[in-house]
Amino acid sequence: MEKQRINTGILSFGMSGRVFHAPFIYTNDHFNFTAVVERTKKAAKDIYPDVKSYDSVTDLLADEHIELVIVNTPNYTHFEFAKEALEAGKHVLLEKPAVDNLDQLKKLSEMSEKTGKRIFFYQNRRYDSHFMQVKEIIESGQLGKIIETHIRFDRYNMELGPKEFKENSQYASSGVAYDLGPHVLDQAFSIFGKPTKIIKTTAINRPGSQVPDFFNFHLLYPDNLQVFLTGNLLVADPQPAFVVHGSQGTFTKKMVDVQERQLIDGMLPNASGYGIEPKGSEGKLVVIDKTGEKQTSLLPARKGNYNLLFDAIYENLRNQVAYPISIDQIKWQIEALQAEDFNIFH
Repeated sequence: MEKQRINTGILSFGMSGRVFHAPFIYTNDHFNFTAVVERTKKAAKDIYPDVKSYDSVTDLLADEHIELVIVNTPNYTHFEFAKEALEAGKHVLLEKPAVDNLDQLKKLSEMSEKTGKRIFFYQNRRYDSHFMQVKEIIESGQLGKIIETHIRFDRYNMELGPKEFKENSQYASSGVAYDLGPHVLDQAFSIFGKPTKIIKTTAINRPGSQVPDFFNFHLLYPDNLQVFLTGNLLVADPQPAFVVHGSQGTFTKKMVDVQERQLIDGMLPNASGYGIEPKGSEGKLVVIDKTGEKQTSLLPARKGNYNLLFDAIYENLRNQVAYPISIDQIKWQIEALQAEDFNIFH
């Protein structure tokens, strides 16, 4: 017997709602795109004729047909809207950064237990083609003992962005560390687990900026594993997104996942070419063979697929399968984001 679809509402129809959420809950057979909040311009119906457009979050949360609410509003609103959604009896999918601090995370966790409604954390970059390939190579053992790993998220944006909550230091979750840091921190934690120590560095380089536009997290693990996570808004020539050195080889991979670009251009996730990297994007694997010689291979990645995150939500709600992004991993993430620069903590 087919299980009931999950009626889903989205709290905002800006870029996040249009690009990263609506196309998936619209095309995924496990979901119904039921409603959206649009305070001014009513644009959703132009693409999704059957969707209800509410004027406020309060109105959407009052819709008794909605089971799951996607909180994709500005960072500083995440805690309050997630709290209101749980109180309204809805499950919650919470965008990154999840909340401003550990106290807010603790309160949401307690409320989830009290209401019996679940919180899911949105970490779509686990399902980038390039990251899934790197994870697969590391876990295959081809590189031997992993010694050093670099994960980067580079952009070039000299001008300050239009979203005040990202550029104004009065907001706790502003700056590039809170914007891009959750991606690379989650990728590292999903492969290597919790580090024993973290050293955090941030810097401001753009003229007039109030908030960091550079960050580096140095994660220290047992057995001398070193992991370096970097985000920089002033990189004219982006470096490889992943460089992994092991005792038996090295793997290098550029940031080549095409999903975001395809979604912005209007491609739906069920299109035949969705998520497939272009030729020439192969990862480079160099291993030392038994004779001590280097063997080099160029390896294509599997297709990227953000739908896997939504499938995981369905499997949790309908079949009680554990959701892969745990609240502990989000806790470690917030601890790292909140840490003082150059601070080493256990």
